[in-house]
Amino acid sequence: MGQFILREVRGKVGVITLNRPEVLNAWHGPMRAELIEAFSEMEANEAVRAVILTGAGERAFGAGQDLNETKQFDPDRAELWIGEWEALYDRMRSLSKPIVAALNGVAAGSAFQVSLLCDFRIGHPGVTMGQPEINSGIASTTGPWIMREIIGLARTIDLTLSGRMMDADECYRIGVINRIVPQSEVMAESLKLAGELAEKPPVAMRLNRARFREVTEPGFRDCLAAGARNQRIAYETGEPARMMEQFLATRAARKKS
Repeated sequence: MGQFILREVRGKVGVITLNRPEVLNAWHGPMRAELIEAFSEMEANEAVRAVILTGAGERAFGAGQDLNETKQFDPDRAELWIGEWEALYDRMRSLSKPIVAALNGVAAGSAFQVSLLCDFRIGHPGVTMGQPEINSGIASTTGPWIMREIIGLARTIDLTLSGRMMDADECYRIGVINRIVPQSEVMAESLKLAGELAEKPPVAMRLNRARFREVTEPGFRDCLAAGARNQRIAYETGEPARMMEQFLATRAARKKS
């Protein structure tokens, strides 16, 4: 068992928990690798018929990328980084079992994207979601792809270029959150929904998820190619490292005040 991802099986439902609450469940390379392993375990476990993905603690489903990792990248490492996301996203997209995101607090950047790759999202009134990557100097490619599939191009442009976060009401209104319940009831509601999904015919479930993957595959592959190209260009300029240092310094100053 790894230290960054928790796994649990409750009857026919597998529960995967992002477990870096001290940094709002922001991910780095080891955490991404463990998450892929966890999804593979749930796929291989025939007793598991549905999966819940959530974050440890009450403040965040996930804050997205750990900037302390990416601020050190050079262009070659930035390009490899896109391959790491490809492996995770492909693992989620190829799962034969439905995935429910149990949201707690913030889901930002790549964590927002991961929540959109889930089939359902259960949230509470304090949830915030969005794509603030531009604020830390990260050019977005996988984010705009999945957002366009879910919420359309106009809203994708808004969120990508402004970097703003949406509150739970807006997320529910545009279909990003499927159900809003009190925060204390998010996991119970997610378990209820996952339990209902676990009782659906498994072959039909597998074929339906596979079909959704097929119809979105060209855009997925296109965004990965663009990601490798754009991250190399961005990191060659030095802008991401400068912006991430500035972002981290500003955040540290806010914590002290």
